[in-house]
Amino acid sequence: MKRGKRYQEAAKLRDKANLYEAAEAITIVKQAASAKFDETIEVHLKMGLDGRHADQQIRGAVVLPHGTGKKVRVLVFAKDDKAEEAAAAGADYVGAEELVPKIQKEGWLEFDKCVATPNMMSVVGRLGRILGPKGLMPNPKAGTVTMDVAKAVQELKAGKIEYRLDKTNIVHVPIGKASFTEEQLSENFQTLIDAIVKARPAAAKGQYIRSATITSTMGPGVKLNAAKF
Repeated sequence: MKRGKRYQEAAKLRDKANLYEAAEAITIVKQAASAKFDETIEVHLKMGLDGRHADQQIRGAVVLPHGTGKKVRVLVFAKDDKAEEAAAAGADYVGAEELVPKIQKEGWLEFDKCVATPNMMSVVGRLGRILGPKGLMPNPKAGTVTMDVAKAVQELKAGKIEYRLDKTNIVHVPIGKASFTEEQLSENFQTLIDAIVKARPAAAKGQYIRSATITSTMGPGVKLNAAKF
């Protein structure tokens, strides 16, 4: 793949053969993020798991202390007092059955996260084919199927992110923006790693986190010393 001049210059900031400590990697990634927009800083973890086995799956959510730097639009499926709670907590959209045709027929998807009370999941289930592939389906493991809709909305607005193993046994997660300080990115990164280490399945064998890379949207990846985790 041919890379542009900006990428090639940024790539000179890191040694491809080296495994960096997290703090040093974050410094390099911030320096390499030279696009005209505020690039997202991402972490990619190759896990020593086989996601084909149910007992080796990991999925959960964690609130990053400094958020992700992205304004999150939250839709809540709820009724009556729970709908009022969601609205009061800052949900951008609140509704019930009337939202189904809006999403199915009009293709309305002007939200980034979706929360539902348990009694609304039969309604939300009708939207599975649309919300599922986009990662928008509420899930109890992520804390987005809950009666405490106010807490769910507040956490999502504050920077709660979801992590899960993909088909290639990699976890991809944003930890902030290039405009964040190194300290903010380091704290977000450590919070994520702590959560993933805590989520280690009992069936996991050998090295749990096999490799780790930090990168910005347009920049080169910087490899970490995963053995430290």
